[in-house]
Amino acid sequence: MDTQKKLEKLRENVKSLESVVVAFSGGVDSSLVAKVCYDVLGNKALAVTARSETYPDYEYEEAKKIAKEIGITHITIDTSELGIKGFADNPPNRCYFCKSELFGKLKEIAREKGYKNVADGANYDDTNEYRPGSDAAKELAVRSPLKECGLRKADIREISKHLKLSNWDKSSYACMSSRFPYGESITEEKLAIVSEAEKYLRCIGLKQFRVRHHDTIARIEVLPEDIPMLLQNGRRTELVKKLKEIGYKYVTIDMEGYRSGSMNEVL
Repeated sequence: MDTQKKLEKLRENVKSLESVVVAFSGGVDSSLVAKVCYDVLGNKALAVTARSETYPDYEYEEAKKIAKEIGITHITIDTSELGIKGFADNPPNRCYFCKSELFGKLKEIAREKGYKNVADGANYDDTNEYRPGSDAAKELAVRSPLKECGLRKADIREISKHLKLSNWDKSSYACMSSRFPYGESITEEKLAIVSEAEKYLRCIGLKQFRVRHHDTIARIEVLPEDIPMLLQNGRRTELVKKLKEIGYKYVTIDMEGYRSGSMNEVL
């Protein structure tokens, strides 16, 4: 199926929503959903971004920029994952608690403002991964247009580029809580340490990476081709110094490289 046919299939799916509140993070997936919802439904589409301790400011600023680019009406709500019973304990189904709260709030907004549906940016690739948040979506009847149309990440980038969305090639991003091993409690202090470490990696030019937080150890995941850059003498010394200043005792590079959901490998 070519790009235009994939897009038409997505548009038909969105048309069936009639009116919709989109869970909008500003990532590639939710941006495409917001774009097509706005193009098809106009003012019957609303993008909602949830701000919380696990959502960095730079991601929020990017979300505002993309929403403005699309033209969709965009509002922000505040959530607190750390305040949800069970979330901060970081069990394997942690995402279920987060998504239950988020989708619950979006359903309330939909009811109050007269929108018929709530939609998220889940895609077909997600069906092959451990995604407890999808259980919350199913329970609350949240629609997933990308997944329903069988669109994978590569398809989404392809369509987004076709539609000239400026973030079509944006690196994948996941909630900051995904940086912690299951069972290790999540606190604002720990989130701040990880956020500062990742901010440094972003500043030196890396695009796809994670800093996995193992108590006093920082396990850095970057694309395999980026590993040599971090091992250059000057860069290596600077990296170790910076992350120790931030609060880590030991700084390591994962030789397997970046991979989505690496914390799930122990499950």
